[in-house]
Amino acid sequence: MAFGTTPDWFHISDDEEVVWESRPHPIAMGSSVPISIGVVLLGLFVAGWTASGGVGLLTLIGATLVLVGTAVVLARYLVWTNTRYVITSSELYKKRGMVSRDVTQFRLDRVQNTSLQQTMVGRLLGYGDLTVFTAGSGDPELTFERVPRPEAASSVLSDRLEANAGGSSV
Repeated sequence: MAFGTTPDWFHISDDEEVVWESRPHPIAMGSSVPISIGVVLLGLFVAGWTASGGVGLLTLIGATLVLVGTAVVLARYLVWTNTRYVITSSELYKKRGMVSRDVTQFRLDRVQNTSLQQTMVGRLLGYGDLTVFTAGSGDPELTFERVPRPEAASSVLSDRLEANAGGSSV
């Protein structure tokens, strides 16, 4: 699986290719999104209902609810869209943030073990956590949280680990 463009937050060598790229499952935006959408709808109702008699306190409260709810939805959406997971032919990347970026990177040859965890809800909705452990550390070094179709991501990672292990021993 090849991808058209390389993200601007990492550079790959000529002999390296992106083999998998994703962002978290939309569920990662959290319960604050549907609640905030409800707040926006309530604000629209209150502002619309009370605006016919002129702009009063209830109209301003409704408008404030619309603004606050919209701001929360927008903030959660921006966090979600600016979180990326990438597996290349030789490295793993996890990027978070838009203004200030936090990029975690590991070479595949450092990966000691991987773990895939899915809750019952995660299995029903198609997401899970893919955790990577590196050599010399018992603690997780990198976790792709709430990955959509985690079995596919785990399979791609396993294939790359096997290919790298085979290539390094020849």
